[in-house]
Amino acid sequence: QVQLVESGGGLVQPGGSLRLSCAASATIFSANAMGWYRQTPGKQRELVARMFKYGASNYADSVKGRFTISRDNAKNTLYLHMDRLKPEDTAVYYCNLETLGGLLYWGQGTQVTVSS
Repeated sequence: QVQLVESGGGLVQPGGSLRLSCAASATIFSANAMGWYRQTPGKQRELVARMFKYGASNYADSVKGRFTISRDNAKNTLYLHMDRLKPEDTAVYYCNLETLGGLLYWGQGTQVTVSS
């Protein structure tokens, strides 16, 4: 069982920056993919950014150019750096890991609130 723990969420003003972290209980080097998703009340969880084992990444159109996904294999940690935050970025952000066998794991989520 892989445990994922998100941190770094909080309150930030529009235009500000924030970095989220996801610490994994096992090596992330062998994972097929890891990503960040977000969810607001009454809406489905949506993909924000995802990084694959071989290094390629993709982003939701709404965050392209503002968010950057990265990882530190030595620390078994995934990051999401968010710049020029907007009120519509407000959501609970979840970390996800997909194994090579297709199993999915989720963190508990961290709240990001963008407001004046």
